Amino acid sequence: MSQVCQVTGARPAFGNNVSHSHRRTRRRFDVNIQRKRYWVPSLGRHLTLRVSARGIKTIDQRGIETVVAGLRARGEI
Repeated sequence: MSQVCQVTGARPAFGNNVSHSHRRTRRRFDVNIQRKRYWVPSLGRHLTLRVSARGIKTIDQRGIETVVAGLRARGEI
């Protein structure tokens, strides 16, 4: 499953683990992706989205209808 938030577009970031001796090894900062099911009244059905924790907060603030309109404009759903 792809680690990309459908609402915010957040993707994994990359960086370094730095040890006490200052050796650096590559690491990956994963996004907190959740599968969340929303009822969308305009579509008359449930919609399952892959969203990050920040994406869930965005849906709570703007509303599912506004977010779904944006996803449809981008061609995600």
